[in-house]
Amino acid sequence: MGRASAAILQGNGDTVAVFAVRPPDAGVRNRMKRNTWVSEQQRDKFTIGQERVLLVGVLIDSGPLWGDPLAELAELARSAGAVVVDRVAQRRKSYDPATCIGRGKVEEIRQRVDANAIDAVIFDNDLSPSQIREVEKAVGRKVLDRSELILDIFASRARTAEARLQVELAQLVYTAPRLRGMWTHLERIAGAGGGTGVGSVGGIGTRGPGERQIEIDRRIVDRRVAFLKKKIAEIDSRRQREVRARGEHFTVSLVGYTNAGKSTLMNALTGAGARAENLLFATLDTLTRRWTLSGGRHVLLSDTVGFIRDLPHHLVASFRATLEEAIHADLLLHIVDASSPDAADQIAAVNRVLGELDCGQVPTLIVFNKADAIRDEAAHLLLAADHPDAVTISATTGAGLADLAAAVDAVMRASAKRRLLSVPQHNGKALAFLDRAAEVLDRRYEEDRVILDVIIGPHALEHLHAIAADVRHADEVTDE
Repeated sequence: MGRASAAILQGNGDTVAVFAVRPPDAGVRNRMKRNTWVSEQQRDKFTIGQERVLLVGVLIDSGPLWGDPLAELAELARSAGAVVVDRVAQRRKSYDPATCIGRGKVEEIRQRVDANAIDAVIFDNDLSPSQIREVEKAVGRKVLDRSELILDIFASRARTAEARLQVELAQLVYTAPRLRGMWTHLERIAGAGGGTGVGSVGGIGTRGPGERQIEIDRRIVDRRVAFLKKKIAEIDSRRQREVRARGEHFTVSLVGYTNAGKSTLMNALTGAGARAENLLFATLDTLTRRWTLSGGRHVLLSDTVGFIRDLPHHLVASFRATLEEAIHADLLLHIVDASSPDAADQIAAVNRVLGELDCGQVPTLIVFNKADAIRDEAAHLLLAADHPDAVTISATTGAGLADLAAAVDAVMRASAKRRLLSVPQHNGKALAFLDRAAEVLDRRYEEDRVILDVIIGPHALEHLHAIAADVRHADEVTDE
């Protein structure tokens, strides 16, 4: 599990720089006091698949604890391939500005990592660069925070060019503030004795090549971020065009907490063959397939990236193009892991992210998945009582899928309205579209026009007028 600390920055196909969050000079590291810093070789020696980790959580003014406060972080670490060996949770009134957890707890962690041969320490909180540096000095191990762990998982899961661009942007936004001090091994030594008065490091005449290199790297990062934002904006525009082109179809998007079973449900409904694993963030790329409902009607069903509590904001911003399907959907199916004891909190977390994406007004249907794995029936009944319109299913066994299809069909019918349309007989394109996208109740022929009694949704009607300007409402033709 490598820190998002090293990257080869490229622009227009040309490599322009290589930067690292930690100084790359091995000799400087070897001359430092043992166990007071983590060398670049030590940071890169292990991969996440080989690492034994200790989890740390700081709980600020928390009420009574229900369950394991580090359970989700443990699942994230497992999804990244790590082995969780030990856990430390601490209650505090506020974060320690130097180490987040205080010197005493840092010493306890140092003893635990030494005793259990720990390779890395992962915090369930976001740490500042200085806090990471101070804890690493004290424990002599690599330290990661929650955002960095999630970025690491996303980087390992990205498969398409679009996903890689979005992950790289999120990594650079996260890494940019951590460039400070990376070239300190090139800085000039202060005057005799390196005193703290006039002539000390940082005073007049001491601006060495280290500071200039930092400025250069920051400009490189800024240019790369601008380049990535431009490319992702192009992807976003293309995605919006694709979504608008589907205006004739009723579109449904699967959203929900990561590992709630969205991809498994996608496969069960459409046979899409999407990757479905018992891992957090197994799916990063949007997949859209046709889902046939009762009566031969069909909708377009899209699977999207999962959400999580405290999902980094720069990650949400980077993946906005991927989530375009959810933003413009006619209906959201909010998939909930009904077997999770934290289901209510997960629902709230997903709703917060949907609010950030301006999806709060999109019609949403709660779907309780994994009904076959529910252990606490009483707790599930209480949760279901808060969502009386929810549908309970099992994507694995197929239970309840017919009820889900009926519920989606009912929502689709509710959004559609009965209309009397007049179409020129020669406009075969419009007539074929109505046969495909609407329910035709009756048709009759009057002179050179066809009068159709149809039930049609608002998006399909809008698309019809876009492709056929000579389609009128029957009363409009009569009034002429």
